Amino acid sequence: MEGLEQLKTQAGRLKKLAGHWSSQALEYIHQVPSEQIYAAVTILLFTSFLLLLVRLFKRPKANTILLTGLSGSGKTVLFYQLRDGSSHHGTVTSMEPNEGTFVLHSEKLKNGKENPVHLIDVPGHSRLRAKLDDVLPQAAGIVFVVDALEFLPNCRAASEYLYDILTKVSVVRKKIPVLILCNKTDKVTAHSKEFIRKQLEKEIDKLRASRSVISTADIANDFTLGVPGEPFSFSQCQNKVKVAEASGVTGEISEVEQFIRDHVKS
Repeated sequence: MEGLEQLKTQAGRLKKLAGHWSSQALEYIHQVPSEQIYAAVTILLFTSFLLLLVRLFKRPKANTILLTGLSGSGKTVLFYQLRDGSSHHGTVTSMEPNEGTFVLHSEKLKNGKENPVHLIDVPGHSRLRAKLDDVLPQAAGIVFVVDALEFLPNCRAASEYLYDILTKVSVVRKKIPVLILCNKTDKVTAHSKEFIRKQLEKEIDKLRASRSVISTADIANDFTLGVPGEPFSFSQCQNKVKVAEASGVTGEISEVEQFIRDHVKS
């Protein structure tokens, strides 16, 4: 009981003290000219409004690069080369996304700060490509990997997958840059990047014509590629599309590293 009485006494004292402070504050406010009060309130509201706008419109810079392409094109080997500087013995098939945030291996020994890259290797199997839609909103760039050694048998499938990427709403609206990376070019029988570019453009031109008829593909995609009445070219895309060469096994990946640095700013 004594403890309860003490608490009541302390509460009463705090109440009186609070009342004293509030009365002093009111007395001070009454002494301040109304113009100063209005000015202070206006400045406070304006500052709060500016801070709210900054928080709404200042979004963090995207630092995610997506590696995608058909299964077996060498995406996972490229992921390991970029992260570790190792091919992990050359042949790796991934059914789950490899993901990591790291400084590129080639930049680890450099002086100065390099911005870490968030790299996601999206599996190329047709049943798993839906995962690409989950990570596209955070992408600063897309590396579409093509097997330059086994290109012709897979040309149609690669073109269809690339067409779907280039016509996705998020890719077009955000103008996400795409690097078509011709992998395995260290092999003598590999096709050149120029040959691959031309064949992909021809196949996408055919797809563009076939999908001009109302279909489920057109319902899913709000954008069409190219200029009506002209043969399709990657230069007609609203986002930047570039073709480059690489070899994940030998570590010849300078062009993909440059693409990443161009679009993931420090």
